[in-house]
Amino acid sequence: MESLMMLLIGVLVAVATYLVLSRTFIRVILGTAILSHAVHLLILTMGGLKKGDVPLLNQSNGPYTDALPQALILTAIVISFAVTAFVLVLAYRVYKTNGTDDFDKLGGSSDE
Repeated sequence: MESLMMLLIGVLVAVATYLVLSRTFIRVILGTAILSHAVHLLILTMGGLKKGDVPLLNQSNGPYTDALPQALILTAIVISFAVTAFVLVLAYRVYKTNGTDDFDKLGGSSDE
C-alpha cells in the first residue's frame, strides 16, 4: 500500500511542478495547492499506514497508532487553506488592477 501511495505522491508532485512552472497566476496557485496535498500524503505515508488502537493508557495491550502525523497534517491543511485563500484574493486583485494574470505581462515596463 505504501508503494501505491508513493506513486500517487510522485504523480501529484509532477503535476504540481508542471503547474507551478506555467505563466499564469491561477495555475501557479493550483500547483501549490496540489503540492501541499502531496506533502500531506507524504507525511501520512511516512508515519506508517498501520492499524491499531487509540493511544490511551490502560485501555488495551495491542499496538498503538501514532497520532502525531495526523496532528501535523491537520495543522498543515489549515495553514495551506489560509495561504491559498490569501493568494487567491491577491490574484483577483492583481487581475482587477492590471487586467491580466500572465506573468510576462505583469513584469513591468521595458523602461525599468
